[in-house]
Amino acid sequence: MNALFFISQIIGTVSISAILILALAKLFSRRWRGQAEPARSRGYAVLVTGCDSGFGHHLARSLDLRGFVVFAGCLCPDGDGARSLTLQSSSNLKILKLDVTSDEDVQQAKKTVQENLPEKGLWAVVNNAGISHWAEIEWSTIEDFRSTVDVNLFGCIRTSIAFLPLVRASKGRMVYVSSVFAFFNCLNLGAYSVSKRGLEAFADCLRVEMASFGVKVSIIQPGNFCQATNILKLKTGSDIWEKLDSERRQIFSRQYIELATEYFLSTCRAGCEDAGPVVDAMLHAVTSARPKRRYLLVSAVDRVFFQLFPFLPTVLTDAVFSLSSMYATRTQMLHAK
Repeated sequence: MNALFFISQIIGTVSISAILILALAKLFSRRWRGQAEPARSRGYAVLVTGCDSGFGHHLARSLDLRGFVVFAGCLCPDGDGARSLTLQSSSNLKILKLDVTSDEDVQQAKKTVQENLPEKGLWAVVNNAGISHWAEIEWSTIEDFRSTVDVNLFGCIRTSIAFLPLVRASKGRMVYVSSVFAFFNCLNLGAYSVSKRGLEAFADCLRVEMASFGVKVSIIQPGNFCQATNILKLKTGSDIWEKLDSERRQIFSRQYIELATEYFLSTCRAGCEDAGPVVDAMLHAVTSARPKRRYLLVSAVDRVFFQLFPFLPTVLTDAVFSLSSMYATRTQMLHAK
């Protein structure tokens, strides 16, 4: 019995190794053979969600300058962001009312896109719309989690399912804006991390399925770009304190909440103010003959750390946080008599 089990394990290991070798051989053969250039921008359309501001706003303008027909999905089609896009872009850019949490909006957007498609069809969908909720988990409600996941995860799924037939027809691209916080957990971003980790799981599954149809799927993973977007909802310590019940007020002191709020906001203020690196990655994912599966957008100093982090044992990744003075202070304050 043991011998048979051992032999089966060896056979299984050999089979897995053979599969990996074949996959690598196929990958490198494709790379050495080269790939056809993607279709030129003329005659193709791209749909971008979340164009009211931030990355989506800049991307829509960049795609318009490159000759694409751009469907710019905006939550507020009559807002300042949408008006700015209209004024600064060509007639090839069309504003769509698009709340990604609304089935009706998504279906109406699909109808509008189909009625206005250029000759070559829909080349790409860039799922950029997103919101941020920051608070420790015990400061959050189920509604905080639900609203964040509804936009960041289900909004992308809803939009993807609707537009995949059009992208599949052109053998185009699906692009998803995630975050390093999809795999790097930290204080205050529980709901956001849950939504982005789910998004990456969805995109990874989709990439494997769409490979059969020639559709490429890319994930954009920005680091701290809070200063370059309007994704951060400003809160004060008072805002958080007023939402806590008496039980949690006994655990989390007002002093600690004020300290944690300032620490989080100061971290955000230290973020990159230039949206350029993220927009450039999006453009590469849409237009390159060989788009990357993932675009990790952090500083050169942070790159090695973030590339290694997902592969480290949990005991080590958890230990990383003990090196932070903020976590040490948190422990002291929450255990103080």
